[in-house]
Amino acid sequence: MKRLFRLVIGFVIFFQIFAATAQEISPDVLIKNITNEVLDIVRHDTDIRSGNTRKAIELIELKMAPHANFTRMTSLAVGKDWRQTTADQRKILVDEFRTLLVRTYAKSLTEYRNQTPYFKPFKMHPTETEVIVRTEVRQSGSKPIQLDYELEKQEDGEWKVFDIYVAGISLVTNYRNSFSQEISAGGIAGLIASLRTKNTQVAKK
Repeated sequence: MKRLFRLVIGFVIFFQIFAATAQEISPDVLIKNITNEVLDIVRHDTDIRSGNTRKAIELIELKMAPHANFTRMTSLAVGKDWRQTTADQRKILVDEFRTLLVRTYAKSLTEYRNQTPYFKPFKMHPTETEVIVRTEVRQSGSKPIQLDYELEKQEDGEWKVFDIYVAGISLVTNYRNSFSQEISAGGIAGLIASLRTKNTQVAKK
């Protein structure tokens, strides 16, 4: 009985240590691990490389989506008009924007052709709660594409992505411009309708 008790306590301590370690992974290591793991899976998955978007979406939902703060992404993309939204509208906006981002990124994964990620040197102050992890996507015969990730530290110590910069252009800012036009034309309801239409169109491709 004592041996069983010690064994149970040992497992509890192990999982507590494991959880704490997982939460304390630095943002640059997090991005590097996720990127390498996802690309390694894509390299060996002929279905994804042949255009199977459904499998690409499943991969993103499993490996990448848990490390993104879609609520903050959505609020930043909507901008000042976010304050006008109701709780129900916010949930719908986050869900629809998440769906659009995941499906769009899934499409890019199916077009992966042995590009190589390069992770630039990273430094941060221990007290920082928002950082940028800078990377490049390299491919033979083409100029490297700058791909940077902006992350924030959560209350539990985990880091999550809330913006991505492609060649210096913010994903959030890029969407904010189009969202502002949609809201000016049809209000928050108009933006929701537009996102639903886009998601329907993307799902058919």
